[in-house]
Amino acid sequence: MNRLVVATLSVLTLSALTMSLSASAQESNFDKTHPRRAEVNARLENQNDRIHNEVKEGEMSKAKAARLHKEDRHIRKEERLMASQNGGHITKAEQGVLNHQENKVGKQIGQ
Repeated sequence: MNRLVVATLSVLTLSALTMSLSASAQESNFDKTHPRRAEVNARLENQNDRIHNEVKEGEMSKAKAARLHKEDRHIRKEERLMASQNGGHITKAEQGVLNHQENKVGKQIGQ
């Protein structure tokens, strides 16, 4: 009787773990393509390209580029933190906060 209980618990535990991993995999796929996260990250990538082009064209110093890249890294880190607290996505309000921060950095590019 004891072996039967252990075997049943093992099967139940394995089933729960499999379902949990499957749900996590589905959530991860959703997270990466969530529209608000995708929009924020696309803007960060665009700003990264703009900064590189400004330096390449001699229109921005490397020191200013480093500062702007640091600000963008901070925004990306904040976006990831927000997403980790919201089941892998960011809220509309959080997107607004991040967009505001990106706007401030974007205005410094090309000046």
